[in-house]
Amino acid sequence: MTFHSQNLQLDSPVGEKHETSPDRIFTGRLGNGMDVIVISDHRGPIATHMVWYRNGSADDPIGKSGIAHFLEHLMFKGTRNHSAKHFSGLLESVGGNENASTSWSYTNYYQRVPKDYLKICMAYEADRMTGLILTDEIVDMERQVVLAERGTCCDSVPQNILGEALQAGAFPTDPCGRPIIGWQHEIETLGREDALAYYHRFYTPENAILIVAGDVDPDAVMDMAETIYGAITPTGASFNRPVVHAPPVRTQRLLTLVDENVHQPAFTRIHVVPSMMATGPHAAALEVLAILLGGGNTSYLHEALIVNNRMAISVGASYWSDVFRGLTPFQISAWPAPGVSLTDLDDAIENALETLRRTGFSADDIQRAKTGIVANTIYQKDDHFALAWQYGVAASLGLRVEDVALWQDRITGVTTEDIRNALTLLERSTGIVGYLTPPATDA
Repeated sequence: MTFHSQNLQLDSPVGEKHETSPDRIFTGRLGNGMDVIVISDHRGPIATHMVWYRNGSADDPIGKSGIAHFLEHLMFKGTRNHSAKHFSGLLESVGGNENASTSWSYTNYYQRVPKDYLKICMAYEADRMTGLILTDEIVDMERQVVLAERGTCCDSVPQNILGEALQAGAFPTDPCGRPIIGWQHEIETLGREDALAYYHRFYTPENAILIVAGDVDPDAVMDMAETIYGAITPTGASFNRPVVHAPPVRTQRLLTLVDENVHQPAFTRIHVVPSMMATGPHAAALEVLAILLGGGNTSYLHEALIVNNRMAISVGASYWSDVFRGLTPFQISAWPAPGVSLTDLDDAIENALETLRRTGFSADDIQRAKTGIVANTIYQKDDHFALAWQYGVAASLGLRVEDVALWQDRITGVTTEDIRNALTLLERSTGIVGYLTPPATDA
């Protein structure tokens, strides 16, 4: 599920709780500026506890790519009050679990536990918001872990090597063009002082969002949060990020990776389009367009390239609406059928899009796509963890919780004309294309 943006912050009065939607969602703000979202779901004695920070790899300083992700690793290394393995061992002993993730625009830490352990989760997360202990030895060892992770998931996988190059080409002046994990030569320079500087800059209550979901009472959660998290002194720092405007694209761009480890050629085309943060109808229309173009066996490109012309063995389209604050990728991917060149597949995809620009989609096709998205939205409400994640993404990007509930209406309201306008954002001359192929062989 994704959301449409009004670009507004949570604005409940300090220390108060307000129901804001039919989804059992309550919001508040602590005296130190930390936002709180509570999602009540009493079907099982489980609680999900999340802390989201409104910073990610796009906030990495120049020359220090990967520091947000590196610090996420280091946040598990212990504090003055908790050794590195203490909290993880406690969670395991009660059947709970924990994890964390870094994206371009946010970093989060979360636990799923029996509800009676919610207070312990809060106390631990509040402790490591201010009490992280790092030594040069710990930092040096974890840097090697991250470098090994990069070697395994990025530098050894041809698809990911090309993917990084396409991302950098699509966002040449934007920090979102850098990989979340960072470039290897810059990871190698990251040290203890870099990690602590980033930690003290961003890991503050006024840059954080607490989300608690499950079998909980909103009033009790707010009281507990005010006692535990509210005791943290805010720094008063500003978190305004500069907006980078890329120059207009005037050339068709093609990147080719030839690698002996490639067994199946692949085609990727990326267009930079408005994200969910954009005003106007584009976000919802692009969400619907991705389903229409490449959302399964009834999609337009599946019919055109696989069923009718047998040019491809697989095809898909995706809109990364909830990843970036400003512009974001719209991606078309395809894998050619035996004997079909990537150039021919590229042309076939463009011909299919050109036909759509003339004819558009039928009203019935658009309605089916919208119905599928809305149904998926409704199904996800049955999982309080998934619902907490959705609200965490929205709040981290600066949206109101109301925007989540309104997203269904925005999808329903997408018109044929909205889809036509969205198609104009996918002009061939504005995209960047990647060919992944094995070395040529003799006939």
